[in-house]
Amino acid sequence: MRSKFLPVAIACALLASVNAFAQEYPVANKTITFVLPYAAGGPTDKAARDLAQAMSKAMGGHSIVIDNSAGASGSIGANKVAKASADGYTLLFTHIAQATLPTFFRNLPYNVEKDFEYIGLVSENPMNLIGRPSLPANTMGELVTWIQANKGKINIANAGPGSASHLCGMLFQSTLKVDMTSVPYKGTAPAMTDLIGGQVDLMCDQTTTTIPQIEGKKVKSFAVTTPTRLTAVALKDSPTMQEAGLKDFSVTIWQGLYAPKGTPAAVLKKLNDALKVSVKDPEFIRKQEGGGATVIMDARNDPAGHKAFIVSELAKWAPVIRAGGIYAD
Repeated sequence: MRSKFLPVAIACALLASVNAFAQEYPVANKTITFVLPYAAGGPTDKAARDLAQAMSKAMGGHSIVIDNSAGASGSIGANKVAKASADGYTLLFTHIAQATLPTFFRNLPYNVEKDFEYIGLVSENPMNLIGRPSLPANTMGELVTWIQANKGKINIANAGPGSASHLCGMLFQSTLKVDMTSVPYKGTAPAMTDLIGGQVDLMCDQTTTTIPQIEGKKVKSFAVTTPTRLTAVALKDSPTMQEAGLKDFSVTIWQGLYAPKGTPAAVLKKLNDALKVSVKDPEFIRKQEGGGATVIMDARNDPAGHKAFIVSELAKWAPVIRAGGIYAD
């Protein structure tokens, strides 16, 4: 006769195995991978690499590498993590697209709220409207005049549907009530290359990427997307969108860290503890602030606060995206 205590014994053995795994995590010879769903060289790539370095330090020098799995506006990389083993060694580092792709894509292969564990938000970046160096306009006022005079002829680059640059560009067009040709790329790095080369006219990008190009006089800066002006030297003469007459125009782009659903709670705690140490690391803070980013140090660093914020962002951006009428299958 089968013992009625056998299922209990099996459950206890499994629990002991999970606890042992969590205590050992991370195993010394097993690398942790941050999957970044965008091309190398962009602002989110930089933030991911900075965090990987800081978290490696916080975890006793454990190896953390970046896997750039770009494509489909970031959904390829995100899906890769959603379907990965829930062991804490494959994590997703992404930005605001985590709250916008569910509306952009009718058939997204994963569920943002159900298929991930939330580790914590890391930083947020203001954005900057920039233009090709040969653009005839030099100020925001001149740019608006030029746009109005060239309706139907202007194109604006972005990192793909649902990306931060796309959202900013959509908001810019809707505020001006002018349609522009959207030119999607697999990340803002290749988009920046074409902007510098004059193949596209405009782009919204995070200040972590725009500042070096502005300093090198490779692009023109027209405005920033924050409620107040930024202190970075390269942007000291750039007005806010609101100063330029675009009422209530404000966009900041946040980055966060996620694990596959089902990752053991003890593993998530170790990752969250390392993240909280990292966002207080002076070197990490210096690197983020050097590019105009703000390191997040509030309830959003916690898994519960992170998820609550994502839910609010999903509600915030869904109507904006639907009003634009741009969807992908």
